[in-house]
Amino acid sequence: MRTLLLSLCLALTAGAQAPNTLTQAEKKEGWTLLFDGRSMKGWQPVPADAWAVEDGCLKSLSHPALREDLISQAAFGDFELKFDWKVAPGSNSGVKYKIQDSVLVDNQQLPQRMSFEKQVAYFLKTRSARRELVKKGADAQVYPVAFEYQVIDDAKHSDALHNVSSRAGALYRMAAPSTPAAKPVGEFNEARIVVHGLHVEHWLNGVKVVDTRLDTPQVRASIEQRWAADNPVRDLLEKMPQQRCPISLQNHNDVAWYRNIKIRELK
Repeated sequence: MRTLLLSLCLALTAGAQAPNTLTQAEKKEGWTLLFDGRSMKGWQPVPADAWAVEDGCLKSLSHPALREDLISQAAFGDFELKFDWKVAPGSNSGVKYKIQDSVLVDNQQLPQRMSFEKQVAYFLKTRSARRELVKKGADAQVYPVAFEYQVIDDAKHSDALHNVSSRAGALYRMAAPSTPAAKPVGEFNEARIVVHGLHVEHWLNGVKVVDTRLDTPQVRASIEQRWAADNPVRDLLEKMPQQRCPISLQNHNDVAWYRNIKIRELK
């Protein structure tokens, strides 16, 4: 019996796909890896205090001097993206796509106090923030204007507790997940994003939790509720002038891990 069990375990191990690899079937289907499991090759350079490679994962680090998302060097049109994610207790992150612009936002470099949304508008209009003037602890960030697949601890993070459209798998602040599908914190979740024109799907652990278009009245209303009429972000998110865009993994000042990041363009 022990010999049989050992043989079964060995067979299962041999048949299991190693993390951050492609099967022959995936290669034939056009999938490519965005993370090789060892390096940040294929991603735009970021400071070492913002991101690290750890145990076959890309790991966002808490409280860097400047918060920066990890942005892919390649740009994509219509695509299907698969990735695994997990977060530390109480943590928040996300995967952004259809990135239209990005801007350095630093409240220490403002002429006066203002809301975050107005800060983004100010710096998009002036492009006045400078990296060399960023002070540690200021919570400055490079902000990508984009749509976001929400990655979060539903049980402990205040945003998820108070906003259904901020829970795991959501189209952040625009479309709530249809059903809770996240695994307990500390376990890896399997996620998938499908973007075809203005139609998007978010999948979480095999469940389609979002199925919508980016021009629906609900999505437009969410954009317009957050971003004022004179805010450039509203114009960018509604018109989406950039058709081929990179994707990014968000550093939200919290710890999160990503692996098995695979993408294929859709024709």
